[in-house]
Amino acid sequence: MIFQKLGAFGRVRRESEQFLRIFRATKGVANPQALASAGSPFANVYAAGFRELQSQMMPAAGQAAPAKIKSVQAVTANMQVASAEEIRRVEKGMTWLATTGSVTPFIGLFGTVWGIIDAFSGLGNAGAASLRAVAPGISEALVTTAAGLFAAIPAVIFYNQFLGNIRDLAQRLDTFALEVAAQIEKTFT
Repeated sequence: MIFQKLGAFGRVRRESEQFLRIFRATKGVANPQALASAGSPFANVYAAGFRELQSQMMPAAGQAAPAKIKSVQAVTANMQVASAEEIRRVEKGMTWLATTGSVTPFIGLFGTVWGIIDAFSGLGNAGAASLRAVAPGISEALVTTAAGLFAAIPAVIFYNQFLGNIRDLAQRLDTFALEVAAQIEKTFT
């Protein structure tokens, strides 16, 4: 899951930077197909706003094309809905990392308790207190504890890293929606 998310965030970052570079170099409001990087969340948010803009710019039967749009807020709202959908798409799988980070230490702890019970059982069966009687149970306890921590520590570290990436993307998408709405308002009102 960690490697999959690392690849996904790297791809989102590259495609988004490319899209924003092209978008900001283009003067005015361009057709989304002309801007490339269709996989970028920014491209999908822009396309949602552009579709709403086009629907508002459609002339009624027998009328000339309108010079102004009806509602910039509707365009902004469509981009915000698309932005929320993109964030939900990027968040997929995060619950598994959170669950792994929070549950595996307890699984390791359960293994530790089981190993200690096994060690005391071995001590009782041997009839004498010796290292040979308790060593197998203690070693199993240590292995399960280490395995639980081995899974939990990276899961928590990367969960927090990815959560920061998601928050950053959400903020950038919201800012982008405002930027596009301002461009549309300047161009069409």
